[in-house]
Amino acid sequence: MKDKIELSNGVKKFLIISPHPDDSDFGAAGTVAKLVQEGNAVEYLIVSDGSKGSHKVGFGGKKLAAVRQKEQKTAAQVVGVKNVTFLGQVDGEIENTKQLRKKLVREIRRIKPDIVVSFDPSSLQFENVFRSHRDHRMVAEAVFDAIYPAAGSASFFPEVLAKGLKPHQIKEVWFYATSFPTKWVDISRTLELKIKALCSHKSQVDKAEFEELIRKNAEKNAKSKKMKYAECFRVVDFNHD
Repeated sequence: MKDKIELSNGVKKFLIISPHPDDSDFGAAGTVAKLVQEGNAVEYLIVSDGSKGSHKVGFGGKKLAAVRQKEQKTAAQVVGVKNVTFLGQVDGEIENTKQLRKKLVREIRRIKPDIVVSFDPSSLQFENVFRSHRDHRMVAEAVFDAIYPAAGSASFFPEVLAKGLKPHQIKEVWFYATSFPTKWVDISRTLELKIKALCSHKSQVDKAEFEELIRKNAEKNAKSKKMKYAECFRVVDFNHD
């Protein structure tokens, strides 16, 4: 395939981490669909329960959390992801705590991804309300702290090691929702799947207004790389200083 995603040698497994149901679909669903089509294994890890993701009176808490979990599973199926894990942290109350880092380390060691895809912790300019959501910032930092050095070191969380989950060091992290991209993925062939996945989040998305917005954003990402539609990431290589 001419526009196949360029990967480091031996990379075949990805873990996509999302602060809320739908965040990673906004940031990476086109790339995820392409990775799956190219034969890579991809799993989703959703940190919060999404229980505060509505301004409708009386529509929140456990009721909304159940709806959003179902929506996320549907969205994952659209792009070919079979395994979705929910940590169930309370929406709007996430902090970068030792407890959360332990949960993230547990999942990284269990899944053993080559690459983790997550929110960019360097997006601290507060120029965009979506990127600057506190849950996004807290999860982004917690993921980085869990990846290095904790997930790859037996010195961290011995109680996780005692359960048979040995240290695992990833090769790279790809940060989405970034202001400083270093990698562009051509999603021209998978943009429609991205849109369909996002439209699965019916409690969050107004399809009539939304589809054009996603196309324009993907066009903007692609402009400098002579692609039609793209998603972009900031890549950090853990194999080099």
